[in-house]
Amino acid sequence: MAAIHGGAGARSRPGPVPGQRSGVPLPEPAVLVQVVLWTGLIGVLALWWFTAHPVIGVAGWMIGAGDIFGMVGYTCALLVLLMARIPYLEHTIGSDRVARWHAKAGRYTIILLVFHVVFEYWGSALERQAPILSFSWQMTMIFPYLLPAAIGGLLLFAVGVVSASVVRRRVLYEVWYFLHLTTYVALFLTFGHQLALGASFTGTFARTCWFALYLSAACAVLYYRVFTPVRRNLRHRLRVESVTTEAPGTYSVLVRGSRLDELAPRPGQFFRWRFLTKGLRLSANPYSLSGAPGPGLLRITIKQSGDHSARVAHLRPGTRVWAEGPYGALTAARRRRGKVLLLAGGVGITPLRTLFETLPAAPGDLTMVYLARSESDLVLRAELEAVAASRGGTLRCVVDPPGENRPSPLTAAALRAHVDDLAVHDVYLCGPPGMMAAAWDGLRTAGVPARHIHHESFAL
Repeated sequence: MAAIHGGAGARSRPGPVPGQRSGVPLPEPAVLVQVVLWTGLIGVLALWWFTAHPVIGVAGWMIGAGDIFGMVGYTCALLVLLMARIPYLEHTIGSDRVARWHAKAGRYTIILLVFHVVFEYWGSALERQAPILSFSWQMTMIFPYLLPAAIGGLLLFAVGVVSASVVRRRVLYEVWYFLHLTTYVALFLTFGHQLALGASFTGTFARTCWFALYLSAACAVLYYRVFTPVRRNLRHRLRVESVTTEAPGTYSVLVRGSRLDELAPRPGQFFRWRFLTKGLRLSANPYSLSGAPGPGLLRITIKQSGDHSARVAHLRPGTRVWAEGPYGALTAARRRRGKVLLLAGGVGITPLRTLFETLPAAPGDLTMVYLARSESDLVLRAELEAVAASRGGTLRCVVDPPGENRPSPLTAAALRAHVDDLAVHDVYLCGPPGMMAAAWDGLRTAGVPARHIHHESFAL
C-alpha cells in the first residue's frame, strides 16, 4: 500500500458545496420524477373509472379487468421516454438508475400485456358464449386494428423475453439491441387499436391526452437519440488521435475533434462510443473520460474484458468515432458534504480521476483510495500522484492480489484505517460490480448514510 499526501500548492478552502447553502437538503430528482410518473398512472386509471361502461356478469368483470390491464399503453410510452436519453434524467438521476426503472417497468408491462389479452379475449368469448380459441381468431381478423396490435404485442413479448437476465447473458449485444429497436414498430402497430377499441378514449379530451403522451415520447426519441447525436457528430468530426498502453490489457484512446468545448462534459460523466471500423461499428459502449478535456482532445481509458475492448487496442489513428453524450450523474452536483472520499477499483478509476482533479476541496478534505489486483494494474498512477501533490489531497493505493487468504480491504475497519472520520464524508464509488457491492456494505457498516454514497454503473 502506498500513501501520498499533498503539500504545497493546495487550493484554498472553497465556498459552500451544493445542497448546503440554505441548510435544507435539495429535493431528490428521482423522487420528483417518480411522483410525476405515478400521478400520470393515477390519472390514466381515473380516466377509465369515469368512462367505463356498467359491468354486468362475469364476462363484464373480465372485460373490465382487461380494459384496466389495457392501460399498459401508458407504461409503454414511459418505457420510451425513460430511454430517450433526456438530459435532465441522464444528468440528475443517472443512466444506470433510469435503465433500472426501464427494465423494471418493462417486466410489469409484459405482465400487464399478457393479462390484457387473456381477459379481453376470454371475457368477450364468455359474453358471446363462443369457444374461446375460434372466437379469438375471428375477433383478431375482423375487428379494426386488432391484427396489427396482435403483431405488435408479440414483438413486445419477444423483446421482454430477450431482456430477461437469464436470456440476456446468452444473447449477443447486437442482437439484443436491434431487437429492442422493434419496440418502436410494436408501439406504432398497437397505437391504432388503443384509440379505436379503447372504451376510455371515446371523448375528445382523452384522445387528445393520449395523442400528446405518445407524440411527446416520439419527439423525445427523435430529438435526443437521432437529431442531437447526428448534429453533434457532424459538427465535431471525431477521430482517433492515438492509442497508448497504460498497463497490460489497459489502453487510453485519445480522440481529436473540433469545437469540443461545446460538449461541456462534466468530470465524472461518460459518452457512448462507436468506433467506425470493422468489428466495432455496431456496438456503442459507455466509457468515462479519464482526464479533463484538452483543446480539441478527449481521452478514455479502457480495460480489455471482451472482444470489443480487445479490438480497441488495435485502433488506427484517423479512425472515425461516433460519440453520444455526455451522460451520467456521478458528478460534483451530487456532493453534499465538505469532505469527500473517492473509492475506485480497477478501471473504475477513470471517472474518479477527473473528480480527484476538479472537486473543490480544502487541504486534507479530499481522499482517494485506489484498489487494484497488482501494482501494474494501478493505471494513471503517476497522474494521480501529481494531482494529490498539487491539491493537498491524499492518495492511497491498495494492492489486493486475488486468491490470497487475507482480510478484505473493503470492510468498515479497513476503510476507517484510510479515513478515520469516514462517516462524515461524501463517498464516490466506482469499480467492478463485486467490488462496489462489498464497498457499499463496508461503507454502510462504517456509518456512511446511503444518501451520501454516490455510484453509477456505466455498463447499463
